[in-house]
Amino acid sequence: MANVVDSYSVPEVNRSVSEISRPAQEVTSLLPDANGLVADSLQLPAFTDTGSVSLYERLFSTNRFPSRRLASVDGFRAITLFLMIFVNNLWSLYKIPAWLGHAGETEDRLGLADTVAPAFLFIVGLSIPFALQARKARGYSKRKTFLHILSRSIALLVMGIFQCNLDSYDTTAAWMPKPWWQIGITLAFFLIWLDYPSKVSQKQKQFLRGMGIFLLTMLASVFRGKFDGHPSWMQPDWYGTLGIIGWSYLIGASIYLFIGDRLGVFAGIFVGCVLFNIANMSGWLDSLNHIKSYVWLLDSGDLIAFTMAGIMTSGLYRQVTREGQTEQGILVLATLVLILMGAGIALRPFWGISKERDTASWILICTAISIAAYIILLYLMDLKGKKTWVRSIRPASTSTLTCYLLPYIHNAILNLCGTSATLPLVLRTGGIGIFKSLLYAWVIIRIAGWLEKKGFRLSL
Repeated sequence: MANVVDSYSVPEVNRSVSEISRPAQEVTSLLPDANGLVADSLQLPAFTDTGSVSLYERLFSTNRFPSRRLASVDGFRAITLFLMIFVNNLWSLYKIPAWLGHAGETEDRLGLADTVAPAFLFIVGLSIPFALQARKARGYSKRKTFLHILSRSIALLVMGIFQCNLDSYDTTAAWMPKPWWQIGITLAFFLIWLDYPSKVSQKQKQFLRGMGIFLLTMLASVFRGKFDGHPSWMQPDWYGTLGIIGWSYLIGASIYLFIGDRLGVFAGIFVGCVLFNIANMSGWLDSLNHIKSYVWLLDSGDLIAFTMAGIMTSGLYRQVTREGQTEQGILVLATLVLILMGAGIALRPFWGISKERDTASWILICTAISIAAYIILLYLMDLKGKKTWVRSIRPASTSTLTCYLLPYIHNAILNLCGTSATLPLVLRTGGIGIFKSLLYAWVIIRIAGWLEKKGFRLSL
């Protein structure tokens, strides 16, 4: 393992999907509107007499009541991002269990790191119905909501493209050292998409955002990279982790916006994605290889599948709990977990469980794991009210994008410092090293929380 840290792009080097509200004026996040991508996220109705209404009414009512957040979605996102930062730091460790990291391309197994990005895309889908219903209740038209969806998606795509090009940055051909370019694009992201406090005038906001756009444009113009050994300018490539989230949000939210709560449609799209994956793995679509680069999003079906699974889970639980049958709703989701897990295991003999190869078993099993995790959090946090245990990592839910971007700055600084900034090997080995990476993820989240309190929060 090299002593000098490379860019924070562990989930991006594999070129795969698996490598991805504002309560009282407080939060922004990486996921769709409600409990997510925009500041006007879903706020759950706060009834004075919660005993008189069903869980369904409390979760999905569109009445304009004072609000509270959906704790299970917040908790799910916070835990998932904590794990994402943790597994992205595992490259710095020695002699740790193989199951913590990604399984190899030829291996037939599932590592912890292989489940994180699918869980995040699942949350994107899970949040979409809440988000769009909240906007509808506030009187937004479909046109305004679609433009809202489009603008957030484009922002994530832009950031994702810049970040995925870090992998191909040619340090010998470019006049700017890679760490400075990495810090520069991250600073530009903050300048452009910072949720500026009210004390900043409109003219000041426009000036700062203009500076961010100018900086990003300048950094794009000086970029020099290599793709397949040939000099090249920036390429969309696979769009990066943030770009993947942007695509999944755009597709899922747009479909939901225009067709609404049609559970059968989303279930059909999910099944269609899995069947598409099976056909692709079986070689039945080889004749389409020459056009695959133009329909990259359909390459293996996993990107759309995880997002559709989240929307499907939200819709399914909503339908079953409509009559106040909360326990039955949980039982239905648990049954779905067993079906998906069984299907994933049944398909394993054909192509194995592999994130690197985007197999159907990987899609199905990771979806089952995500739904199971949501069931547990829904029961503990929404039904039993046990929420304090995730309080220390709450900024991962309220300042998600800030948490994700901070390691890029940290690792660039380490690169500039060289080997003098490297921790002793004993602190990067075995159990001690694992604790170090867990602590690192926690510290990053706490720093993001501190920045949030100081008014530095991104509006995505």
